[in-house]
Amino acid sequence: MSKTLKVGLVQQAIAGNDKATNWANSAEQVKALAAQGAELVMLQELHSTLYFCQEENTDYFDLAEPIPGPATDYFAKLAAELNIVLITSLFEKRGSGLYHNTAVVFDRQQGMVGKYRKMHIPDDPGFYEKFYFTPGDLGFEPIQTSVGKLGVLVCWDQWYPEAARLMAMRGADMLFYPTAIGWDKTDTPEEQQRQCNAWQTIQRSHAVANSVPVIVANRTGFEASPVEGDPGIQFWGNSFICGPQGEILAQASAEKEETLLVELDMERTEKVKRIWPYFRDRRIDDYQDLTKRWRD
Repeated sequence: MSKTLKVGLVQQAIAGNDKATNWANSAEQVKALAAQGAELVMLQELHSTLYFCQEENTDYFDLAEPIPGPATDYFAKLAAELNIVLITSLFEKRGSGLYHNTAVVFDRQQGMVGKYRKMHIPDDPGFYEKFYFTPGDLGFEPIQTSVGKLGVLVCWDQWYPEAARLMAMRGADMLFYPTAIGWDKTDTPEEQQRQCNAWQTIQRSHAVANSVPVIVANRTGFEASPVEGDPGIQFWGNSFICGPQGEILAQASAEKEETLLVELDMERTEKVKRIWPYFRDRRIDDYQDLTKRWRD
């Protein structure tokens, strides 16, 4: 692994379910980042379509596709053309009646080198993901690439320190979170700010607790709900990249489509781990209860 790594991400608004249009828009931004020297680029969660989980509708299963399939063919070609590592996201049709929310990693001319199926599946108003996605079964395994081991997780996974820790314990050099999160339009401005602050804080804490950079790509823009009377979702953007002590290196705005590009010092992770030896001092002899749902 090189001493430095240029990492980019794309924050987009999605206007419809035309995959070809959305892929082309993503590819344009990925190409712009590659032209600036990006060696690794990440796209946001479910970037091929609108966020369809605002309602439970069996017709939306038609948006899913197999791996390999059209999306993986398209982005494998893009990664090879640009000679980059590319992290994408799709609605995976694994089999008849079996679907996942899956991140896929492509490595230059090697094509697809790994995938991660979202482990934590939410079920909240406007985010009815349990209706669509089966929880992942690939575990918390980093994906080996030409630029290092990538700890790829997805959205709701970002709130769980256990997921970040297990990725780090398997040697992840960085943590990546493709994301689709936003506000209920009826929330007060104060509540919206609290939620967004909590979202960034928990992910920065994963960087601190594991001494690794964290890269987060969220979508932006308003997506109306197909359910009458529902306020829809204002995706809050704020994609960011932070270093191994949680320091913000770059951050996008809430409402604009943007790209971020940062040159990471990959040697800092080792240096930070030497002065903050969390892994050395973990009391693994007394953590057994973490595998329980609750301590009664």
